[in-house]
Amino acid sequence: MKEVISQRLHDLREVMRREHLDAFIFPSTDPHNSEYVPDRWKGREWVSGFNGSAGTAVVTMHSAALWTDSRYFLAAADQLSGTEFQLMKLKVKGTPTIAQWLGQELKDVDGAVVGMDGMVNNCSSVEAMIADLRNEGGITVRHNFDPLATVWRDRPAIPDHRVEIQPLEYAGERAADKIARVRKALRALHADGMLVSALDDVAWTLNLRGTDVHCNPVFVAYLLIDTTHATLYINKEKVSDEVRDYLTGEGVGVAPYADVAKGLKQYPEYNILLDPNETCYSLYRVASCRPVVSHVSPVPAMKAIKNEAEIAGYHHAMLRDGIALVKFLRWLKPAVEAGGQTEMSIDRKLTALRAEQPLFRDISFDTIAGYAAHGAIVHYEATPDTDIPLEPRGFLLLDSGAQYQDGTTDITRTIPLGPLTDEERHIYTLVLKGHIQLELCKFSEGASGTQLDILAREAMWREGLNYLHGTGHGVGSYLNVHEGPHQIRMEYMPSPLVDGMTVTDEPGLYLAGKFGVRIENTLLIRPYKTTDFGTFLQFEPLTLCPIDTEPIILDELAPEEIVWLNSYHKYVYEQLAPHLDEEEKEWLKEKTKEI
Repeated sequence: MKEVISQRLHDLREVMRREHLDAFIFPSTDPHNSEYVPDRWKGREWVSGFNGSAGTAVVTMHSAALWTDSRYFLAAADQLSGTEFQLMKLKVKGTPTIAQWLGQELKDVDGAVVGMDGMVNNCSSVEAMIADLRNEGGITVRHNFDPLATVWRDRPAIPDHRVEIQPLEYAGERAADKIARVRKALRALHADGMLVSALDDVAWTLNLRGTDVHCNPVFVAYLLIDTTHATLYINKEKVSDEVRDYLTGEGVGVAPYADVAKGLKQYPEYNILLDPNETCYSLYRVASCRPVVSHVSPVPAMKAIKNEAEIAGYHHAMLRDGIALVKFLRWLKPAVEAGGQTEMSIDRKLTALRAEQPLFRDISFDTIAGYAAHGAIVHYEATPDTDIPLEPRGFLLLDSGAQYQDGTTDITRTIPLGPLTDEERHIYTLVLKGHIQLELCKFSEGASGTQLDILAREAMWREGLNYLHGTGHGVGSYLNVHEGPHQIRMEYMPSPLVDGMTVTDEPGLYLAGKFGVRIENTLLIRPYKTTDFGTFLQFEPLTLCPIDTEPIILDELAPEEIVWLNSYHKYVYEQLAPHLDEEEKEWLKEKTKEI
């Protein structure tokens, strides 16, 4: 692979030389600021070889570097090995910013120019880079050129898969009513309309789903809303007569995807709301022919609060997912003891069991099945080159999820496959304590995830241990497995946690070269009580799957933590047992017995 990357860098630099560019920045995003993108826009992966979901590659005429976060430090180091790319570890002391690094690399270049494709970088990131590079010696940013259009000769086309209607029984609210709510929110912000860029926001608003992005049931399109009209910009091949008629009935017109810039130029209202963190820089500039209300989109906050139909869908999806997981876990240890199982084979087994369940559509992300030392690679994904056999000892970290038409699941279990060391048991217990303390939390309405994050880390911090990823993220309703605006993490995230939101609880600890532990449930935020001091909320688990008790050091758990675990396991058994055969039921009864 390193020879391929070397040739791509050579070809890129030839184009950069012709265009008088001294560096080019490749983000992980697409024109919709997506976390997971269609193959057409995987330019950062193409130029660097690194395939993680987050990262930025930067290439100068004589050097190259890639910035990514702690989830991918080990994977990126492996994938970049042998190439020109230097790994830059985000949030690690001593790591320069992209602008600082470019300032050093280009300090001897007169009139240096850095390229950023304005179609795949959002407005905020481009404006911030312009300011930062100006401070690094007056470096100029050019944003109207895409070198990949020239050097990526077999570049994939924009996907043309058909979209489908999400039935009202699962969506719970008509698209026309959602658009009316968006318009009401826009009026409160003194905006006449908006461009909806995020693919999951478009899909949620219109009650449509697609298959353009791996594991995410979304489709490539924009939605332009004004005071009286709404237009979906989408390639015509993707829209059947049924979907077109449906959209007409919801008050939505259809226009070609490539005409979105034209639509912005012809936009009839006085002003338009654009979210600078979602809208690509090129379209932001096109739309600025009208006064722009630069403000966060109101759609994510609406989408994050689930209605009763969506909540019912989650419960049904989690039930089916739990049934598949029980069948899998009951099979796993005997299969490992019999030999012949690998990280990839058990992934295939779990996916097959999920696929047997009604309304299964796909997995919700690529399964992380990390055995032993691979479990310490936070976002490890087994490949034929890295796939290793499972042995009846140590830990398997299994992070997986499914897309059902009525809900999206996301669960992690760390599974002992045989004898464990005292260190493994202690680390497992610390992670479990953090998981339970967050689930036990009762919190005041208006609190944000940042204020709760310490609950998952406190026991670890006492021992000088920590994890660098977030503790929790929202989960879509048959949509993206990562959903905002709320999160639970150390970094300041002001978005409040609200009744009806889903959020994960997934603390972990990772000992490089040894093993990793993570335990994750998806939770629903629900009312707790109202007192003279206000309204309080709590977490209710949606995930239905036993948490292995074998590795626990009981003396390290607080009494309230034991009570919670026993209560959770009682609930899991009561929900799943009626849907299992007698042998499965007996297995689950043993796995959920009181400790």
